[in-house]
Order: sequence, then C-alpha cells, then structure tokens
Amino acid sequence: MKKADFYYDLPKELIAQTPIEPRDASRMMVLSRDENKIEHRYFYDIADYLEPGDCLVLNNTKVLPARLYGVKEETGAHVEFLMLSQKENDVWEVITGPGRRAKKGARFSFGDGILKAEITEVLDNGNRLAKFSYNGNNIFDVLDRVGEMPLPHYITEKLTDKDRYQTVYAKELGSAAAPTAGLHFTDGILKKLKEKGIKIAYVTLHVGIGTFRPVKAENIEDHKMHSEHYYLPKETADIINETKQNGKRVICVGTTSCRTLESVASFQGKICEAEGNTNIFIYPGYEFKVMDGLLTNFHLPESTLIMLVSAFYNREKVLNAYNEAVKERYRFFSFGDCMLII
Repeated sequence: MKKADFYYDLPKELIAQTPIEPRDASRMMVLSRDENKIEHRYFYDIADYLEPGDCLVLNNTKVLPARLYGVKEETGAHVEFLMLSQKENDVWEVITGPGRRAKKGARFSFGDGILKAEITEVLDNGNRLAKFSYNGNNIFDVLDRVGEMPLPHYITEKLTDKDRYQTVYAKELGSAAAPTAGLHFTDGILKKLKEKGIKIAYVTLHVGIGTFRPVKAENIEDHKMHSEHYYLPKETADIINETKQNGKRVICVGTTSCRTLESVASFQGKICEAEGNTNIFIYPGYEFKVMDGLLTNFHLPESTLIMLVSAFYNREKVLNAYNEAVKERYRFFSFGDCMLII
C-alpha cells in the first residue's frame, strides 16, 4: 500500500491547540462496524456503548516534563534539550538544539542553575549523551520544577497546566508523549463505568518521540517503526482472558494500549504477564488477536496511527469518517476530540 492512500485534507484551524474543559466534554464520533453507521456524541456518553463485563484497557504511562530550555555556560547562548531515555543513573540520551552548541565536553545550565548537564558523547544518530547534576533528591523532582511538557510540534500555544497533558490515571513515569485517547477520562467517568460493571485494566507503554516521526517510505511496508517499552501485568492478563472467556469485548483506549496487547499476543502466542520492547507496525491486512473495539483520537494524515485504525476498521470507511469529522468541525490530534470504533 502507498503512503498517499492514507491522506486526507485537514484545515489548520481544526488542529486543537488547547485542551477542552472539562475533559469529558470532548465530542465523540461513534463508528459501528456491524451497522456501518456514524453517530455524533460526546465522550461523557461512552457508557451507553459499553456492556457489563466489557473490559477497557488503559495505558497508565506518565509523561516526563522532558523539554528543557537553558543556556550554554561558556557563552550564555540559548539551548533546548529534549530528554529521550535514561541510560544509567543521571546519564540520558537527549536531542539538542542547536546541535552545534552541544559538542562533547560542553556544559549547560537550566532553571538558573538548579539543573546542569555536560555532554559526554555525540551519538551516530546525532543525539547526545548528557550527564546531569542537580540540587534535589532525584532528577524527576527537579524536572517537575524546571521542565516543560514535550508537546507535539503542531501545538504552538503554551500549556498553562502540566496535568492537562497527563491522564487522570497516569502512574508510571517514562513517556515522551501522552497516550492522548486517555485524556478524555475523568475520575467520575471511571467511577460510572465501574458501577455499570465495566472492567478497567491497565498496561504500560512508554510513548517514544518516534511517535511523531513521519512515514517517509512511499510503500508503507518499507517503513521502520520505532521501538517502545511495554509492560502487561498479570492482573491485567487475567482480566482480559476472563473477558474473552465470557464472550465480552476488550476495548483498547488508544493505539498504545492496542500495540501492547497485540505485541504480547504476537510474541507470546497468548495474553500473559509480559515485558519488553515492541516495534510492531499495524496496517491494513493485519489480523487482530485481542482487540474488539478502539477509542482513539483523530490522527495525522499518512501517519502510522491512521494506518492502525484503518487496519481495524476499513481504510475507505475510516477516511470517510475523517472527512465527515472535518465537515462537522471536530477538533483534531492530541488535544482534540475522539472516535469510538466498536
């Protein structure tokens, strides 16, 4: 298949720049696979589409405030760091900008000296290894004070409340981006679902910065996916297996939850406790092993995410739904509205 097969035209003004208040007031397009119809609802109506015994799988990863703005100690020149992954203790792989200011041995200061870094190595991919030093108990506490959320490039407005780029159930720190389908949930919605008999299960997949990497290959089969770390606990495996045995549905909240379940099922041959790294690429032709329904936001044209959604439903019908969303003035991408496919 061609990358261009997943293109749709999106007016720039429909890219949501700020989160909606309250969280559950976002619009929700509902696609029925059996009845082949589209409904326009609001997220707070989600319980209407779930039955007792169904299972929602949520990704409880927590976004690291990993974007740092500081200065080069020697010259005072401004620099930006994006922390990607912790290599050992206080050594992290980072993206630096401008890169020419971050040669080996260069020192930088952030937050008026609360956090400092020295470049220890320039990697083959152009990223750097940086050793951090700071005043505080650990680097995560310091990042909460001086770091900013690594919002996607298409969001240009400043986020005033860091918590709005976290789900209300975020727990496991380590993501470079939020699992945005979960941003619509409130504690009240979760309570309502549980009272109806909907099971809630959690997985962890730390979203990498590669999630924003565009597909460059014209033939999508030639695209190489980035790798992300996941963990599926035994308690979640038991809930999912019981749900399946009872003939009920497993509904993934977001493509990250989907990729976790489908990775474990592919690697292990079943759903069980598992941990590892996955670069699974799901596009039309893929046979789903676990997922029966998907709640997801509206994704970028020609992205791996819209390819995954098209694999679950139908490429033509998905693109038709996206064009309908444009016509109905839905809000798109990370802070936008959502789509429920069941």
